[in-house]
Amino acid sequence: MNIRLIGQAAIAMASLVFSCTASATNYTTTLIGGRDSYAASINNAGQVVGLYNNGFSYHAMLWNGATATDLGTLGGPYSGARGINDAGQVVGYAYTGSWNRHAVLWNGTTATDLGTLGGSNSAAYGINNTGQVVGYSDITGNSGSHAMLWSGTTATDLGTLGGSNSSASGINNAGQVVGYSYIAGDSSYHATRWSDATATNLGTLGGASSEALGINDMGQVVGWSNIDGTFAQHATLWNGTTATDLGTLGGVNSVAHDINAKGQVAGWSNTTGSNSKRATLWNGTLATDLNSYLDSTLVNAGWILESAKGINDAGSLAGEAYNTITNERRGFLISAVAVPEPQTYALMLAGLGLIAGAARRRSKLQ
Repeated sequence: MNIRLIGQAAIAMASLVFSCTASATNYTTTLIGGRDSYAASINNAGQVVGLYNNGFSYHAMLWNGATATDLGTLGGPYSGARGINDAGQVVGYAYTGSWNRHAVLWNGTTATDLGTLGGSNSAAYGINNTGQVVGYSDITGNSGSHAMLWSGTTATDLGTLGGSNSSASGINNAGQVVGYSYIAGDSSYHATRWSDATATNLGTLGGASSEALGINDMGQVVGWSNIDGTFAQHATLWNGTTATDLGTLGGVNSVAHDINAKGQVAGWSNTTGSNSKRATLWNGTLATDLNSYLDSTLVNAGWILESAKGINDAGSLAGEAYNTITNERRGFLISAVAVPEPQTYALMLAGLGLIAGAARRRSKLQ
């Protein structure tokens, strides 16, 4: 009977502890890259990609902790990294020796030119864990550009919503692609989702245009939309074709760049009475200025977190910071660490006390 009691106490303790979500989070901010560097995406291993100025030109960069790797170009002067998957494969663009910009896939520092649809330029903006890559390419004759899906070096034109141009920004592990497309007979463009090359118009918040920038594995899509009757743009979340206005930090405009598996959204927003941008994290429609997590040393040195470009499933973020004193720009990494809340510790102590008491009673009976 006592053994059963001890077992029941242990089970009760475990159930109580694990049912209590450790929602408190500590954030540590690190500036990455040298002067004039930018961070664009982060994977679940915490690796960050973007670009930096090497003094002569911009090159695509991979930051793995304190280790920075220059990913190089396709023979031209410039390159930039825009996306990374959990295997560390990186996508972006690089200039060729003939000064054309081409979509690139990097495995380590080995660059693969993904080519174009016959036009001069292309770029890759996202990659999923199966290695599928999305972006855009100019089409033959440079008469427009279309959203693209690359599987290996096989290119698929995703087409448009009837207009001349489209582009893809993100892809999830189910192969769903998001971006934007112009509409037939209209000068506006709308957020678009492609599933098996079938394009769906996600619509707007009542304004003229919208754009989708990120998608998670549940199919939740984020981006921005003009709101009704104005040119203002608000960060937007689409569930199916239902659009939710995520609002701002009190200012006019906001944009959502990425969404993780928990539904947390990263982007930027204007603040009340200001046109300046502040990196923003949305939990539901609750917007938090990420500058509230900056320590006093960085604040006093003049740093502002302007835009969060990527967020991983742990809640860590990467983006762009600006120094108001030196006019310097650098990438930033915000590392998120979940901290058990006080009630979690209380439950653990209560459970341990229950087990200890049962053990004492058992000892007295023996």
